[in-house]
Amino acid sequence: MKLLLIEDDQATADFIVRGLKEHGHITDHANNGLDGLVLAQNEHYDVFILDRMLPKLDGLTLLRTIRNAGNLTPVLMLTAMGSIEDRVTGLTAGAEDYLMKPFAFTELHARVCALARRPPLSQAVISLSIADLEMDLIKRRVTRANQIIELQPTEFKLLEFLLRHAGQVITRAMLLEGVWDFHFDPKTNMVETHISRLRTKVDKNFDFPLIHTVRGSGYRIDAPT
Repeated sequence: MKLLLIEDDQATADFIVRGLKEHGHITDHANNGLDGLVLAQNEHYDVFILDRMLPKLDGLTLLRTIRNAGNLTPVLMLTAMGSIEDRVTGLTAGAEDYLMKPFAFTELHARVCALARRPPLSQAVISLSIADLEMDLIKRRVTRANQIIELQPTEFKLLEFLLRHAGQVITRAMLLEGVWDFHFDPKTNMVETHISRLRTKVDKNFDFPLIHTVRGSGYRIDAPT
């Protein structure tokens, strides 16, 4: 494989590059976001390994830039920022995987190989839609009736989850796990609050609602029949 590592900590970069080369992979390294962006835009790679906190251009901005340009190369985000919100933000920006520092090289290598085995995004789902609502997963853009809908990262993730299960009843527990990566109920109104905000943006002032409450069960996104 040919890999691009964008990491500003030299000791970490040396450790990763040495390990990848020992496994027979060609590995280029950039120590700042701008140089990494140039390489990403001008060379072909099988996987990007991307630090989030970078000089000159931060990792999230770099990631959004290459996705907006149509670059579909799988991205493993490597960072010390490991809260649920941080992970959701990274994945929503376009990363396929997220690995916390400190890490074991064996896990990093396994994740990189798994990403390289995935079918290209051009063969996978790159957009979702229902009725007059459209979601572009590459450009991270949502429109309804050709009007752009501005969503926060968690709102985008929530809508994406609903669209991937269109027509199905989605329980609160499913949303907590699928959107927030919670495997327990935090006993807050977090889900209800985000659903309400999403409805305001997606349904208010449009001809018909798409997000429905299924009393006693959960929620469903569906087009009128």
